[in-house]
Amino acid sequence: MAYIERKYKKKIFEIFKDLDVMENELSGLFKKKSVNESNKIANLCAKFNRQVNLILGKYYPEIKDMENKLNIKSYLKFYFDLIDKLTNFIRNVSEFKKMDDKYYESIIDFLNHKENLIKGKYRRICKEELSSFYDKKSRENLERIISEKFERRNQEFFGYGSLEEEIKKIAKIAGAKSIRMERVSKSESNKFKDFQSIIHIDIDPSNDDKILKNVLSEIKTFLESKKFKVFIKGNQILTDVRLLPSN
Repeated sequence: MAYIERKYKKKIFEIFKDLDVMENELSGLFKKKSVNESNKIANLCAKFNRQVNLILGKYYPEIKDMENKLNIKSYLKFYFDLIDKLTNFIRNVSEFKKMDDKYYESIIDFLNHKENLIKGKYRRICKEELSSFYDKKSRENLERIISEKFERRNQEFFGYGSLEEEIKKIAKIAGAKSIRMERVSKSESNKFKDFQSIIHIDIDPSNDDKILKNVLSEIKTFLESKKFKVFIKGNQILTDVRLLPSN
């Protein structure tokens, strides 16, 4: 095994150990069965997402040994599903404000069965995926599907919680009186093609346009640094961030 592969394999499993600690924290939050913990859960979900994307983008491509690829991919498959479950939980909490106890228990049960899932179900799935991946046509198709899936996931996840709070903080510091975020409605989707959300900026009437321009510029710079599309229209910012409704 090449030096870089040994180094990156070690780094990947160090990250998995860190994620294991986060899973214990996550399990403790779900055991409380309270929607009041949703922001903490959203923050943990963001951390899982960032670490998984770090592995995929930097370390995993250097892993060539098939057994190592299979082991790592089996863990990643578990985290893909965990992130999906957490994202779904966050979305439902935002919409319904109350969750059945069975919903919390299902995620706790999923975390408790992690090792069995990785060694059994996910290993079988990943073995089949890796076998087909090295067939040229299957590989090209899988690469397209994976790319699209992660693009959608990143857009949906980062539209909740921590990003929204960061936008509000930036706007307030820059001089905004208030901001309001809403998803582009179906009736407006043709008008605002490729955009998912509208951010409305309000400033104190006594302030001049310089304040508004400053607020818009600060938010635009921040979102573009996160690789999101941004378009300024009056006192509105159109973006492809998929924001859930604000409370």
